[in-house]
Amino acid sequence: MSIAEVFANFSVNLDFDNLSTKLVEQTKLFFLDWLGSAFRGANEKPTQIVLETIKELNGKQESTVLADMSKNSCIMAALANGVSSHVVEMDDLHRKGIFHPAAPVFSAALPVAEKLHVSGKRFIEAIVVGYEVGIRTAEAIGESHYHFWHTTGTCGTFGAAASVAKLLSLDQDKTTWSIGSAGTQASGLWEFLTDNAMSKQLHPAKAAVNGIFSAFLAQKGFTGATSIFEGEKGFFKATSSDFDLKKATYKLGEDNFKILECSLKKHASCGHTHSSIDAVLDILSEHPIPPDNIEKINVSLYSQALDLLNKVKPTTPFFAKFSLPFCIATAVIYRKVDLDAFTEQRLKDQSILRMMEKIFVKRDEMLSNLYPEKWSAIVTIVTKDGSSYQKRVDHPKGDPENPMSKEEIINKYKDMSKKQLKEKTDVLLNKILTLEEIDDICNIFII
Repeated sequence: MSIAEVFANFSVNLDFDNLSTKLVEQTKLFFLDWLGSAFRGANEKPTQIVLETIKELNGKQESTVLADMSKNSCIMAALANGVSSHVVEMDDLHRKGIFHPAAPVFSAALPVAEKLHVSGKRFIEAIVVGYEVGIRTAEAIGESHYHFWHTTGTCGTFGAAASVAKLLSLDQDKTTWSIGSAGTQASGLWEFLTDNAMSKQLHPAKAAVNGIFSAFLAQKGFTGATSIFEGEKGFFKATSSDFDLKKATYKLGEDNFKILECSLKKHASCGHTHSSIDAVLDILSEHPIPPDNIEKINVSLYSQALDLLNKVKPTTPFFAKFSLPFCIATAVIYRKVDLDAFTEQRLKDQSILRMMEKIFVKRDEMLSNLYPEKWSAIVTIVTKDGSSYQKRVDHPKGDPENPMSKEEIINKYKDMSKKQLKEKTDVLLNKILTLEEIDDICNIFII
């Protein structure tokens, strides 16, 4: 069988009753985390632009648009939810795949699940399938892909299609076609970083939409390439020079589900900044050095992070999330890098700007060789009296090796959703935590 056919066979045969309690609990908590990100991104400019656009297109009112809790077609809801859940940079991450699976997969699956009125168990099945297909594609595509292509947009399209195919109960052939059609639409380029464009939010949104469209087309007999991954003109050869076909299907379905390998974000910035931020915070926790006493901060980081971050300037709140000096300076001055760190006011904060001038970043080959298994950083803070304090972080808070507790995840959700949901925050929380007991997914939003 082709890779797409293997994925399809896995999807068709996956059953909720065979999922472990740990896997089900992880899926619910990741759903909760994604919802929080979507609610928190409601008032961001890209989200508001998309909301205005989809209202003009005025689709059938069948699925929830999380940014304002209105109803629209499943396609339009997916588009809006994909934007709002990715825009504040607090959605989950799979390190080895360099991939944010929640934004494309949940954004596709939730609106369709509402349209179809499926149960919580069916929804969980679809999420597990979507994560598995999306992450395995991202792992197999190789690091060279990431130089040009945003994996959340490209590989996310496959995960979105697979999750919707599962919700539609498509057979193996039609699931394969869904994946094939997804692959020919997979896209998302990094060029937006050059001029501070909003395209990054469009990537998971379009991945979700294209995944939905692919699966609904397949349901009606619309065929797709069966060898979309490994074919001579397929996804891997077209977009990568170091892909590894074996990673796509190695031990698929053998209890090593990929959602269990994902990280959640504590800091509201690009994931490549987190190890450096944690190293700074660890040093300052042990040695409460006043900012004025810092002479310089040396940061050693893996090359792959610097290839993405090095040229980014904190000219807007969004792009400040990709500025390593800005994030580190914020950690030093405010002892946290939360959502309030990225505002127009903070961009002009003189204490941050002065601290940024003291930060020196260099490539480290040893750390580069550990990537993507570890996203490591070594930070050294040198004080004006010549003292030096160093910390290495291989696994920032939120990695599976250094996980957030259930309580921490719940508190993060509450913090991100309280402005949008107000007193209804806990009502939705309790429904998500008992998701497998819900007969109709639409009921979770009756709050």
